[in-house]
Amino acid sequence: MVRAVWNGAVIADSDDTVVVEGNHYFPRDAVDAGVLSDSATTSICPWKGLAHYHHVTARGQVNKDAAWYYPDPKEAAEAIRDRIAFWKGVEVG
Repeated sequence: MVRAVWNGAVIADSDDTVVVEGNHYFPRDAVDAGVLSDSATTSICPWKGLAHYHHVTARGQVNKDAAWYYPDPKEAAEAIRDRIAFWKGVEVG
């Protein structure tokens, strides 16, 4: 079981993650939707496509752009469609 924890709160928990470039991508339904809020931030990966971001809120604190996902990944990254990964201090393991 892989968990994502931030600010002492479990924000995702799954035994079905996809690891790409060292990052665990969780199924969207394994992530606590209540901790996510939309961000206007995007970035481009040459082989995965256009990433979108979420802010993560746990125990009253906001971690801006701490989660990302690819809503329409390129063919080479199809395995991470509708999955969410974390960074910026979110502990995954």
